Amino acid sequence: MKMKWFNCLILMSWTYLSSAQITPQQYIETYQQIAVDEMQRTGIPASITLAQGILESGNGNSTLAVKARNHFGIKCHQTWKGPTFTQDDDEKNECFRKYKHAEDSYRDHSDFLLNGKRYAFLFEYGPTEYKKWAHGLKKAGYATNPQYAHRLIDLIEKHELHRFDLGQLAQKKSTDVAKPKHGDSKMNLAIQIGHEPKTENGVLYVVAKTSDSYESLTQELGLWRWELYKYNDVSEGTVLKKGQRVYLRPKKNKSSRQMFEYTVQKNESLWEVSQKLGIKLKKLAKRNHLNPEADLKTGVVLKTR
Repeated sequence: MKMKWFNCLILMSWTYLSSAQITPQQYIETYQQIAVDEMQRTGIPASITLAQGILESGNGNSTLAVKARNHFGIKCHQTWKGPTFTQDDDEKNECFRKYKHAEDSYRDHSDFLLNGKRYAFLFEYGPTEYKKWAHGLKKAGYATNPQYAHRLIDLIEKHELHRFDLGQLAQKKSTDVAKPKHGDSKMNLAIQIGHEPKTENGVLYVVAKTSDSYESLTQELGLWRWELYKYNDVSEGTVLKKGQRVYLRPKKNKSSRQMFEYTVQKNESLWEVSQKLGIKLKKLAKRNHLNPEADLKTGVVLKTR
């Protein structure tokens, strides 16, 4: 009898534990690190990632999150080759992506936004512009709920998730990742380190000095490791030369001025033109049906918008 009663207690305990609901705070504590890691990797605000995870997965308590480790409600689509999970949603028996670990869901969520053409414009916003990201996600059609953006913003502000966009988290083990400095804008920081901030096409930049490198400016300005490389369309390890422009924010997709064309000067590369005009290299190349690495002839006229 005693053994049966003991077994019954164990069964009751496991039943209680399995049915216990994760709270928002527990969810945040569990996934805050990977949200910040993904922000460093892709530029998606950690606050947005966490708010979407909380909202889409019901703090990790939804059937989809528990059984498929899918925290963002991402459906299979034609490109998905991994395991699947079937569940009723907008329609009956819809196909959702299934992951081995919740962390895999977070990484796939980042890649889903990063590689989706309809979300491309979001990456013009900085990691601290969570309101623009929230409204942008709704505009791009991530969710059908008309209040989706407001619900994300409410969650971010209620739980102060925006603090993670500033790197307010336990220090990463890696020493080569710069952390943002709090309270100063990029413009003020540029002035503090002896640079005169300027703008081109509405985008903030500084002119490189002899002692500057992408790595040193990253450290001095308190930026994420990926930022200057991405904003300036260069790969990691590229040598920065004196006099070159270094954009501190994403360049634009096109000229914002009433300048529709640009005539290529002697020995100019497409990258140099994109830096001169403050236009993203890939966008400039696509608009002119060129390869970003293409050689340009002097006098060629490029479309800028």
